[in-house]
Amino acid sequence: MSGTSQSSHAARHAIVVGSGLAGLTASSTLLSKNIPVHLLERLPKPGGNSIKASSGINGAPTKYQSVSDDLFYDDTIKSAGVVMGKMRSQRESLIQTLTKKSPEAIYWLSDEKGVDLSKVAMLGGHSIPRTHRGAGQTPPGAAIVTTLLKQLNEDPNFTLETNASVTKVLQSENGEITGVEYSTADGKKSLNSPVVIFATGGFAGDSKGMLKQYRPDLAGFPSTNEAWPGSTPLLTALGAQLLDMEQVQVHPTGFVDLKELGKPVKFLAAEVLRGEGGLMLRSGKRFIDELQTRQVVTDKIMEEKNTEVDGIKQWDVKIVLDEGAYQAAKSHIDFYLWKGLMSKTTVGELGGDETRKVIQQFADAAAGKSEDAFGRKSFGHWELKDVTPDSVVYIGQVTPVVHFTMGGVIMNEHAEVLDKEGKPIKGLLAAGEVTGGIHGANRLGGSSLLECVVFGRIAGERAASSLGSLA
Repeated sequence: MSGTSQSSHAARHAIVVGSGLAGLTASSTLLSKNIPVHLLERLPKPGGNSIKASSGINGAPTKYQSVSDDLFYDDTIKSAGVVMGKMRSQRESLIQTLTKKSPEAIYWLSDEKGVDLSKVAMLGGHSIPRTHRGAGQTPPGAAIVTTLLKQLNEDPNFTLETNASVTKVLQSENGEITGVEYSTADGKKSLNSPVVIFATGGFAGDSKGMLKQYRPDLAGFPSTNEAWPGSTPLLTALGAQLLDMEQVQVHPTGFVDLKELGKPVKFLAAEVLRGEGGLMLRSGKRFIDELQTRQVVTDKIMEEKNTEVDGIKQWDVKIVLDEGAYQAAKSHIDFYLWKGLMSKTTVGELGGDETRKVIQQFADAAAGKSEDAFGRKSFGHWELKDVTPDSVVYIGQVTPVVHFTMGGVIMNEHAEVLDKEGKPIKGLLAAGEVTGGIHGANRLGGSSLLECVVFGRIAGERAASSLGSLA
């Protein structure tokens, strides 16, 4: 369906930009309030990076994770690190919203939308397990996104336009949003609405643009993101302010494809691999508690010298899982095996007797026979107890990869984008990775999908309320 003409409900419909989970959530929320939605996506297919998310979505307490969880807020504050001091009250409000609304987010997806989120795992930086995913073969990002897309496409009030790049957000003389201009293969178009929700993601793949501008030290790093330009300049042109733009998350584990060593875009080795029992080896030895935060693990890997292949920086680290961990993360590992990113082998093939001893020490800690040398407390589903050269393991080579940008436009807990005076820009809302302030210096695994659902729903509700008052 094309978006070239203005329908009779032009003043009553909302424009959503970006079709990742934040945009889809906002769209679904708007439609539930009987507000028509026109969704613009610059790529040929919807889903964004959300559809690739593989570890899960955080939430506690839920019917799958019944522990009363006051620690989620504390874990998020701790993960955010030293940057918390800047605009602390603003950050605390956003983090409070994120964590307190996490049970509602899981309920909305599982009970209202029918997404299976029955498995719960523990990821790095978390005090207890709280990251939900399904029991089947479909990774959580794909399961959530495809479910929402199917339901949205069945609604006659929903219009999805792909290959549509927004070039300008329109604003009246008194500062109110009036619509957008965008380009397609058919030329330039415009769409009018007093409400625009931006859910365009971050700039982790924009290596020659915004990433180079804010983090030139990350030049030459591989990324899990395709090379698309960041979109915050569209919002700063309206007076939006930015926060934490230099805070870029380098994920410790992106797969090195041994057939394409110098490939700049790499598949993420999901954090669930470590959460379910995976250990990491460098030169045949462990070097860290694998369930530290992403930043801590990455920094430890990067203490050693890297190599360069076709200008792409890489470190040589192996991730190792036993049969127990394999069964717990089977849907992920089977996919990685099929892609040739992991292999099934034996401890003897992996290394010599010293490597076997290292894995035995890990197995002893997992079995409760000894304290882990690196302080690891959770070992997922690792079950191998007596490690021999014939013991079966699953391995992959991994390296740090640019993965997520914590910085973006400043918003409040109502998903309203703020100007330089801290006031909402009327009609401009945002959700997901395009915003800044929630994650600080480091994002906890499982909180990106959560952020999209929590603030996508808030943005949708806020937009519906605003449009309803115009009716």
